[in-house]
Amino acid sequence: MRVAVLREDSCQPKKCNDECHTYCPPVRNGQECIIMDARTGKPHISESLCIGCGICINKCPHDALIIEQLPEELETDMIHRYSQNGFRLFRLPTPSKDQVVGILGPNGMGKSTAFNALSGRLVPNLGDFRGEADWDAVLQSLPRGELRDFLTEVKEGRITVAVKPQNVDRLPQRVQGKVGDLLRKVDERDLCDQLTRDLGIDHLMEREIGQLSGGELQRMALAATLLRDADVYFLDEPSSYLDIHERLRIVRIVQRLSEDRRVIVIEHDLAVLDVLADLVHIVYGTKGAFGIFTPARATRTAINAYLDGFLPEQNVRIRQKPITFLGHRDRKAETGAQVVEWGELEKKLGDFSLKAGKGAVHRAEVVGVVGPNGTGKSTMIKILAGEHEYDAGWVSGDAKISYKPQHLDVDIEGTVQLWLDSELGPRWRSGEFNVNVIRALGIDQLLPKRVKRLSGGERQCVAIAVCLGREADLYLLDEPSAHLDANARMEAAKAIRRTMESNEKAAFVIDHDVYFIDIVSDSLLVFEGEGGRHGEAAGPFDLRVGMNRFLSSVDITFRRDHESKRPRINKADSRKDREQRTAGDFYSYQS
Repeated sequence: MRVAVLREDSCQPKKCNDECHTYCPPVRNGQECIIMDARTGKPHISESLCIGCGICINKCPHDALIIEQLPEELETDMIHRYSQNGFRLFRLPTPSKDQVVGILGPNGMGKSTAFNALSGRLVPNLGDFRGEADWDAVLQSLPRGELRDFLTEVKEGRITVAVKPQNVDRLPQRVQGKVGDLLRKVDERDLCDQLTRDLGIDHLMEREIGQLSGGELQRMALAATLLRDADVYFLDEPSSYLDIHERLRIVRIVQRLSEDRRVIVIEHDLAVLDVLADLVHIVYGTKGAFGIFTPARATRTAINAYLDGFLPEQNVRIRQKPITFLGHRDRKAETGAQVVEWGELEKKLGDFSLKAGKGAVHRAEVVGVVGPNGTGKSTMIKILAGEHEYDAGWVSGDAKISYKPQHLDVDIEGTVQLWLDSELGPRWRSGEFNVNVIRALGIDQLLPKRVKRLSGGERQCVAIAVCLGREADLYLLDEPSAHLDANARMEAAKAIRRTMESNEKAAFVIDHDVYFIDIVSDSLLVFEGEGGRHGEAAGPFDLRVGMNRFLSSVDITFRRDHESKRPRINKADSRKDREQRTAGDFYSYQS
């Protein structure tokens, strides 16, 4: 089964000479394999006549074509197809009673299309994009089982759905007013008071929505979704912007909800997904071209297969190299000369106060910055970046700084290529930086795309590249994993590490994803205190010492998976949890 997809955004017929049509061997032999649309000037590709030679892909100056060979058995598994050369989705995840079902995979693989089909907003066309979509045909195409029974209820209108959107930072643009007014308006389960207490947002009820931070918006959006009286809850990235304590609070709330409701969660924090989901569907494919859902499997098995990059049941490799985790070693011993040093810093912002003891960062060192929300992590970074003046203490070192803020506010009218050219000049186009950062983060595929049309994850990737591409001694990155899917997070972490090691530069990285911090960090700067009131920075510590200090403060233990060596959250009061607490080993490196 051959799949030919045209990236509509990338295809620019006014800036090419129809190379795809000109060089196509079947066309040159008189077959109508590629027909140029008289109105748009864009190609229509016949998959049945295409021989899969790949010449048109290589000749296209804008990388607008994707042609891949898929197994023939997938032809009967096609759920939806948007157009002749448009995106197509194969198979669907299955909402299960009394279980949290997770979805794991890159963005752009059809998760939104699957949500729309399961909620009844989209009637799947089974690949017949020219015909009339029909629920009876969809149900007949599915084997008897839980998915068919569920979609039968959807067809009959007996399923109600509540969806938590992915981009909660856009909510203030759509909804105005006070938090309490919004939540009471959507409270169909009479649980507003209890749920806001459980989520820790009961003190925000009189706050204007436009004044909320990212973490507060996330919890408000989750509350607004869970207060709906629905049969199925679709939660898209519920942990973004939240610290690890808040993430585990979300886990407990969602697991209670799943006792009598169906819940499907898209989650890119693998530590959270591991403890939250009972079953996981992996979705793989080619971004913007096609997505394939695998059958559900046990959470641990699914995550390990995803990290390994090979799905044994499907005999498919979804990544060229596995994602690996480092065993414990003293990474700080490999660092170089000191870049910046500070001591006894104090800063007061309104009712909030920050203190930081003595610390330093060295060349080829990445300092992970961890701690609860509202304890001054971003404030500390802004002090080092020169955006905040400190009230007391000292900072020494004449370091040139490159800073990526937490909230990206990019006002560029042009393309990604223009953004990179204006910030970095020609150096991003070739060499080590192009390979280790631009291509690793998939930015080479985004070059013709307009900045204002980038998704949150795409914008984050370009912002990381811009930060790492500047000439600097110290790189400061505030929550670089936000909006990134699991694979992009791991690639971003490796890109940051490679840049610091190869150029002997230093970096501070604020993040809440433990997997991300584990891969990227040599040492940890640990923040403690009370969110919004006061914070205190300690360290940097050796990675293991810092993790033990941080995790003991949030009362969580991690063990290592014996196969992948990835960190895994222990269930509270389990045998492993009790053993590690007794040993004072909250972040074990033993499997």
